[in-house]
Amino acid sequence: MTNDDSFPSRLAAAVRARRTPVLVGLDPRLESLPAALRNGAGSEAAAYGEFCRGVIDVVAPLVPAVKPQAAFFEQLGPAGMQALHQVIAYARSRGLLVILDGKRNDIGSTAQGYAEGYLGPPGASAWGCDALTVSPYLGDDSLTPFVETAQARGAGLFVLVKTSNPGGGRFQDLVAEGRPLYRHVAEYVESLAAGTRGQQEYGLVGAVVGATYPAQLAELRQAMPHTWFLIPGYGAQGGTAQDCAAAFDARGTGAIINSSRAIIFAHARPPYKERFGESRWQAAVEAATRDMIDELRAATPAGRL
Repeated sequence: MTNDDSFPSRLAAAVRARRTPVLVGLDPRLESLPAALRNGAGSEAAAYGEFCRGVIDVVAPLVPAVKPQAAFFEQLGPAGMQALHQVIAYARSRGLLVILDGKRNDIGSTAQGYAEGYLGPPGASAWGCDALTVSPYLGDDSLTPFVETAQARGAGLFVLVKTSNPGGGRFQDLVAEGRPLYRHVAEYVESLAAGTRGQQEYGLVGAVVGATYPAQLAELRQAMPHTWFLIPGYGAQGGTAQDCAAAFDARGTGAIINSSRAIIFAHARPPYKERFGESRWQAAVEAATRDMIDELRAATPAGRL
């Protein structure tokens, strides 16, 4: 595996090529889809697939990556999982990196099964994902199979460190040996990133750090200089471009900022609802994506890309 084939190298190249760190989350929900898709696709799974492919068609020229949320497909059973597989393949065919938001993990052979199933291109893995979100709660040995598989297949990981949800602090902020738990997790994730970076600045092990905690985001960037950040919480959860600014390095790389609902369901919220309406939902997706790109360029080092 050469440096150019590694996930952090491909992610950096894609961010620079699109000149933006925007990551579009694919979180389909039936009640939020345009009526034409809800009523005309034939099944909920088919509607999800058609909707996500429609989003991908719009954002593929604009952003480096998409992040399908596995839960919304899993709840539909086998048909939903087939739709997810098709969405991943379609995104790859449009030149997008695919980060599956599955938050998987377990121990031993079970972790190995998750890693081998999800990580790597088609042929190497069943799902064909460039990266996967994982939980660190089971400890360092539970992450080892993911790291080893990612190294072998040119894939990446994003480990939950400081999440965007209000209840995350119940465990993540507990103090042990004088530091909150999320700092202990961050230290270990940074060691994995530094150990897998080769001649590059960033390693293949990244961190999920929420935009809704900007002070901790800045703190963690200082503590994790070799770690790509995946930042949820932008948009619908209240995070702003300014909240994300500290996550970037001086060149505007090192972080990707996720937005899901605020982009994919833009047709249902101001000001896009008034400008486009449901019948032009893809135009609303494009406008919301371009607005986020502009906001990040104006308020963060991403403007230097």
